Amino acid sequence: MLVGLNNVTFEFGARTIIADSTWHIHPGDRIGLIGYNGTGKSTILKLLVGEYTPNNGTVERSRSTSIGYLHQDLLSFDTNDSIVEVAMTAFERVKQLEKEIEEIGNQLEQTSDEKLLEIYTDKLAEMDVLDGYNIQHKTEEVLHGLGFTNEQLEKPYKTFSGGWRMRVLLAKMILQQPDVLLLDEPTNHLDLPSIEWLEKYLTHYKGSVVIVSHDKFFLNRMVNKIVEVYQQKLHIYGGNYAFYEQEKQIRIELQQKAFENQQDYIRQQERFIERFKAKASKAAAAQSAVKRLERLDIIEDAQMERPDIRINFAVDTQPGKVLVTLKNVTKQFGDNVILHNAEAEINRGDKIALIGANGKGKSTALRIIAQQETFEGERIWGHNVSESFYAQHQLESLGLHHSILEEMKLCGSGKNELELRALLGCFLFSGDETDKKIKVLSGGEKARVALAKVIASKANFLMLDEPTNHLDMHSVELLAEALNRYAGTIILVSHDRYFISKTANKIWEIVDQEIKVFDGPYDEWVEWKERQAKNAKQAGNNSVAKTEKKEPAVKEVKPATPQEKVEQQKLQKQLDKVEKELQQIKQEKEKIELELAKPDAYAQVQQFQKLEASYKTVQASLAQKEKQYEELFEQLMLLEA
Repeated sequence: MLVGLNNVTFEFGARTIIADSTWHIHPGDRIGLIGYNGTGKSTILKLLVGEYTPNNGTVERSRSTSIGYLHQDLLSFDTNDSIVEVAMTAFERVKQLEKEIEEIGNQLEQTSDEKLLEIYTDKLAEMDVLDGYNIQHKTEEVLHGLGFTNEQLEKPYKTFSGGWRMRVLLAKMILQQPDVLLLDEPTNHLDLPSIEWLEKYLTHYKGSVVIVSHDKFFLNRMVNKIVEVYQQKLHIYGGNYAFYEQEKQIRIELQQKAFENQQDYIRQQERFIERFKAKASKAAAAQSAVKRLERLDIIEDAQMERPDIRINFAVDTQPGKVLVTLKNVTKQFGDNVILHNAEAEINRGDKIALIGANGKGKSTALRIIAQQETFEGERIWGHNVSESFYAQHQLESLGLHHSILEEMKLCGSGKNELELRALLGCFLFSGDETDKKIKVLSGGEKARVALAKVIASKANFLMLDEPTNHLDMHSVELLAEALNRYAGTIILVSHDRYFISKTANKIWEIVDQEIKVFDGPYDEWVEWKERQAKNAKQAGNNSVAKTEKKEPAVKEVKPATPQEKVEQQKLQKQLDKVEKELQQIKQEKEKIELELAKPDAYAQVQQFQKLEASYKTVQASLAQKEKQYEELFEQLMLLEA
């Protein structure tokens, strides 16, 4: 065990977060920590790192265990150092060694002390073991993976926005390679390419990882265990998120049957007691039944307890067929051209997902459509369009000193206080909670207020920039369902692949400063992109092959000597043998991959670890065999040349 909770109870004020809960994190664990907003997921991470102390129970941690914890509060850090320098602070020991080696080197120029030379050699050896000469390369590689360009690497950290700063701190955390990596909503500030890069990186990460996330796709790919915070308890499931969904349903059904059976038993016993307690001959039996009921461990009703926000987007007026037309739109920031003579059209009923890498201009394009960004060209508004814009920064633009109700009154909906209170009740703000100040709300609560403001507008055209940030998975599902029922038109920016796949019927992608339109849902777009990439690669290979055939090299071919022929035959036999072995290893690899693709593979930790070890072994064998094949092939080509 690396770190864990033993019979821990933690109370936050008058509210119990978890009661008498036990959870141990072991080497190789990939854990998704999930739960509805407000159940205390981030609080539990703070218990693990020692920021909070439990009311009862203990937090156990090995002395040698190192923990990295990525969370939103880290954004208060500020510096003029470049982002490369900030990320490289992960290598504290290497930096210290560099100074020590330089100092000892200077001393050795003045003296030939053998003891000092021995220390210098030891320091160099330690530097080599720590791979200290490659830290700059490693740091740049991770930062590139998280979406930074070469030009950005030397820019001061303080010039970047909160989302980009969080990426730098994530890079630092990854480079530190702690035994346990705790990530609180790591995908909130990442675009799709960066999320995919992070998935690949964490797949090969040697330490254990705990992830708090609302991204189903991300959790399904990343975790082999789910820990759910539910009813003040930690419920552990062996498998990814899809396995958890199936298993939880089974558990609930079993618990419900057990609850109903126990209730039947209790009613039978109570009837027996009531009937025979007054009869002398049956009094002892009745008293025994009373004691049996007193000793009974009561099974809780398994009815699902979850905070259901009720989202219903209303539309007042019907717009014309075309809502927005963009003509010859050009937008640039200095030398960075986002759009150049771009054209696009939004029609009634469109539900568009605007996707792509950060820095490509998704949010800028959305602001252009919302008339909140200057640009060159034309943006033509259609007939009878009433719009509402949910921006990433909207949570920060809420009046911190307003109460929730006061903030709703300022949104210009024309609703009276009673109607606003009824709407807020749909978003889980009831009674006195509507008088809470915005400044004391959590990220999820602020997101619910911002969504309530959008709904109050009764707009027929919604522009949504990252609407799922700070929402739990259940709320994301409810929002997706509401948008599917919505009779109006939508354009949204999101990094949540599950949300996009559930809501969009059209994809916009900014490519080469133009808006490329794909008329179809996200899943079809992904398949189309994969086909395009495959076709492009094949076309490139064919082009190379044609070029090689077009101008064949003309040279004199000398007949091979008997000795060369023997050598060729020997190499050919070796090559054939290696080729067969290579095919067998590939088949074995495919077989293991099929096993790993089954949800059942993750149910048993030992079984999964065995499969994972087999997969690593077969990958190593494959790499070794491919290298051997290439060497033999090159030798044969040289002999035949």
